[in-house]
Amino acid sequence: MSAARALRQLTAVSSRVVTKPALRSMPLRMSMTAWAYPRLTCTATRAFSLSSARFSEGSTDVLLSQKLAEELKYEKEAADEAEPEFLKTFKQQGIWKIEDIEGNDEVTLTRKFGNENVRVMFSIADIQNSEEPEFAQEEEDSSDEPENIRSYPIRVSFSITKENVQGSINVDTMCQDGAFIVDNISFYPDAQLGTELTAEADWKRRGLYIGPQFDTLDVSVQEEFEKFMQERGINENLALFIPDYSELKEQKEYVRWLQNVKKFVDA
Repeated sequence: MSAARALRQLTAVSSRVVTKPALRSMPLRMSMTAWAYPRLTCTATRAFSLSSARFSEGSTDVLLSQKLAEELKYEKEAADEAEPEFLKTFKQQGIWKIEDIEGNDEVTLTRKFGNENVRVMFSIADIQNSEEPEFAQEEEDSSDEPENIRSYPIRVSFSITKENVQGSINVDTMCQDGAFIVDNISFYPDAQLGTELTAEADWKRRGLYIGPQFDTLDVSVQEEFEKFMQERGINENLALFIPDYSELKEQKEYVRWLQNVKKFVDA
């Protein structure tokens, strides 16, 4: 979620006034007609509800469509249609291939390293689920902080397989502040089981030993593992790219969501 959108949402919530309809008091006297013909009154009410249900559009459709149009216009005006410089630079390096399917919240990066296939996976859902900072406090304290710092954590998983070799090394990490914090490193004897993205494979993996917590390993082993990952391009540059690309994709998916919802409401 972009900072501008988050700020607008925070402002809208703080300024919103919730009003409750006033309770209408019952009249002290009821007309003789209401007492004498209660069935007639009920019948008319039922007839009204049936007739209103026949229409496909509700009374709030027009207002909702207008609000969606306003939001869509704002997002399009705020967005830069040109490809960001960080993405141009990343592609020019020619190390990673980006696999980004429109409408999906997961992004995959792949590369070859010798006889190895390295795969990186992360989701933009972590941006949506992360708590937004307190903007009021941030404005007071951010004067000395550098711009474009991504403080929200993003879960990132790596899998490394070798051609004609059984097995797969899977690394679960948290990407934050330009670094990968390793949680654990798993080894699966079956490479397909370690890399397959199906419910069945996920169920089978749940019963397997996933390896020790990374921070419980000997320090020298941790250091060598970190060198092992850096040599394969799992480094600071990638840790800085993933949050930027996640935010870019989330913004595009949000605009696409606005367009689809508005189109459905207007139909």
